Amino acid sequence: MQIVQQILFILITAVAIWLFVKKVRQIGRNINLGRDEDISDNKSQRWKNVLLIAFGQKKMFRNPLVAILHFFVYAGFIIINIEVLEIILDGILGTHRLFTGALGNVYVLLIDAFEVLAVLVLLGRLIFLIRRNIVKVRRLAMKELNGWPKSDANYILVTEIILMMLFLTMNSSDRALQLREYGHYHNLGNFLISGSLAPYFTGLSSSTLVGVERTCWWLHIVGIFAFLNYLPYSKHLHIILAFPNTYYARLEPLGEMENMPSVQKEVLYAMQPGLAPTGDAAPPKKFGAKDIVDLSWKNLLDAYSCTECGRCTAACPANITGKLLSPRKIMMDTRDRMEEIGRNINKNGEFKDDGKSLLHNYISTEELRACTSCNACVQECPVSISPLDIILQMRRYLVMEESNAPQEWNAMFSNVENNFAPWKFSPDERDKWASEMS
Repeated sequence: MQIVQQILFILITAVAIWLFVKKVRQIGRNINLGRDEDISDNKSQRWKNVLLIAFGQKKMFRNPLVAILHFFVYAGFIIINIEVLEIILDGILGTHRLFTGALGNVYVLLIDAFEVLAVLVLLGRLIFLIRRNIVKVRRLAMKELNGWPKSDANYILVTEIILMMLFLTMNSSDRALQLREYGHYHNLGNFLISGSLAPYFTGLSSSTLVGVERTCWWLHIVGIFAFLNYLPYSKHLHIILAFPNTYYARLEPLGEMENMPSVQKEVLYAMQPGLAPTGDAAPPKKFGAKDIVDLSWKNLLDAYSCTECGRCTAACPANITGKLLSPRKIMMDTRDRMEEIGRNINKNGEFKDDGKSLLHNYISTEELRACTSCNACVQECPVSISPLDIILQMRRYLVMEESNAPQEWNAMFSNVENNFAPWKFSPDERDKWASEMS
């Protein structure tokens, strides 16, 4: 019977890992659909950002209460993986609590720490459920979260609650069996949380207790494998991608925009014609971004790293004043378009034109024009995402490729082109106001 369980466990583990790797490779392929961008400078500052922002949750602590609750869940996810490692090895080797021999008395202290974290995760997730569904915090109840995004968040919260309850129930029944010294359930010492729950299992027979412990063990690890394979389809992929995304975050001062050298040269030549090359210069292939392939791989990594927390939208002055723009929606739309293209490639072996694009079909002109370029969304993002970079690239496409700009902008562009300034005055008349005052 034991060997059958081991074989079943190995098969389940292998299938879970295969499915996860398959989806992760598809996500990597989707990200690589973006144009190349070299982000290899200042490695020391990048590692510092990973430690402070990704590991240390630095930006989260602008709201201390929510940050502490989130940190409990985050710490639980990171640290309880040691317990998951033991369960996996037990399943493969057919052992029970494999690490007890190597760790000795430290083992019980670790289990105590895991159980405290499990309780904190339970409390944190319950509070988050209440904030989303009862209190309905504004940024967590906006229309772009209707449907699947809202359900996705609730599914994850409920799943994590169930996993923690299974873990505590498994330990409690295990501890009850230890007190009876039944079979291989050797007395390891009291567990901090589950030890106080074990007395509630005294009315059960030893065989029933074994059934409870084994059922919770199987459901817990299979649930973790299911959770692992759900992550790539969920906003909770940020659990993994937050770290590389923070490493590759832009280090330029906030507000510094990336200009196209070809455009800068044209402006320079207009102001100083003597510098213009005499031969025919090749024009730029395209200005700005219309679809996924026009954005950089970093923009696409940003989209997959989005937590959908809405802090960017909550800080956006355009959104606050009732405009259509939501930086969170920009990232969600970019990810949805990537997934659509990915499915197209999976089906056809290569991308077949579907008559759609990120601009217009997913993100409207009105949304892009509402942006004030203030960088509030970039400043607030806890994992260093830049919705503004995508907005600016698509707005550049609108203006320079489609000549699609408000009349006020066109008047300003015309003045800059003819008068080298936004105002309708010739360069010769700019100092006229000074002579009139003399």
